[in-house]
Amino acid sequence: MSGKEIMFTPVNLGSIQLKNRLVMAPLTRMRAVAGDVPNPLAKTYYAQRASAGLIITEATQISHLGKGYPGTPGIYSPEQTAAWKEIVEAVHAKGGSIVAQLWHVGRISHSSLHPEQGHPEAPSAITPTGQTYGADWKLHDYETPHAMSLDDIARLLKEYELAAQNAKVAGFDGIEIHSANGYLLDQFLQDKTNRRSDQYGGSVENRMRLLAEVIETVCKVFSSDRVGVRLSPYGTFNDIGDSDPIGLFTAVIQKLNTYHLAYVHMIEPRSTSAGGGDQVNEGAPITSELFRAAYQGKFITAGGYDQTLGEKVLEEGLADAVAYGRIYISNPDLVERFQQNALLNPYNRATFYGGQELGYTDYPTL
Repeated sequence: MSGKEIMFTPVNLGSIQLKNRLVMAPLTRMRAVAGDVPNPLAKTYYAQRASAGLIITEATQISHLGKGYPGTPGIYSPEQTAAWKEIVEAVHAKGGSIVAQLWHVGRISHSSLHPEQGHPEAPSAITPTGQTYGADWKLHDYETPHAMSLDDIARLLKEYELAAQNAKVAGFDGIEIHSANGYLLDQFLQDKTNRRSDQYGGSVENRMRLLAEVIETVCKVFSSDRVGVRLSPYGTFNDIGDSDPIGLFTAVIQKLNTYHLAYVHMIEPRSTSAGGGDQVNEGAPITSELFRAAYQGKFITAGGYDQTLGEKVLEEGLADAVAYGRIYISNPDLVERFQQNALLNPYNRATFYGGQELGYTDYPTL
């Protein structure tokens, strides 16, 4: 079967049934309203894209302290959960499947976003290089995060459990644990950001411990075949890095094999931006080639794919589904356009973050 034919065949990721192999990648849009509640327009936005095999929501913080940017939605309050429930129902009404991506940014934050909770938290008190957006939508220098205590970690696990419970109440088909792009769980995995000397630091086994505990916690709410994990080996976004990425992420995947998850979702390092730009890292290793063979379950690949590259990776058996990001913003009917080899709407980067309908719900369909 050709890659194009494979792209439009159904596939099951655990218990989540996809009608095709196109996945809408998690896309931060920074349009939440007061109380970190999803914007009412989000219902239209996600429903417009329900022909995707699977929608992964924008990254959604599990707590006040998990928030890293202005205008990102949460899933820790009844009001947030009610808004997500409407979105899920709208996607289901159009025959789509949708999972919630659960997020804690760790040190990639600013105290103005959670003034009552104070400075960001992280595995170790290491300040990221660069600047980040505060509550005023202006750039500020990163602050030195608070190194999490064992009590903080216990609290964090309760926050993940509540977020998973809220996702279940909202009717999501599953959840994706965001353990990529230099955010909190990735900060625990990688030795550039984890300098702990307790059971959560040092050896690879110790650094993987928190991710394992998060998986075990949310699997008390959703069966493991409705839980996915996102990883970004070789990613450098948010000042992340590891001295032995192949050793680390091979061990992570071997650990993930034991959970019988819905899927693992990996970001190709050739797409170095994680939202920051269109640059392509030509010399980067190919994650799907390095790690696909090690993972025994279903595999989603993401990162700078066009239709041809997506078809190729499916045909070669290096992935079971392909996630598309920027072109899903500007092409709500991406599935239909790929089927018909139709021209794609160009996206407008200036409208990616913040704002209302413009560049959000107003892109034309065929």
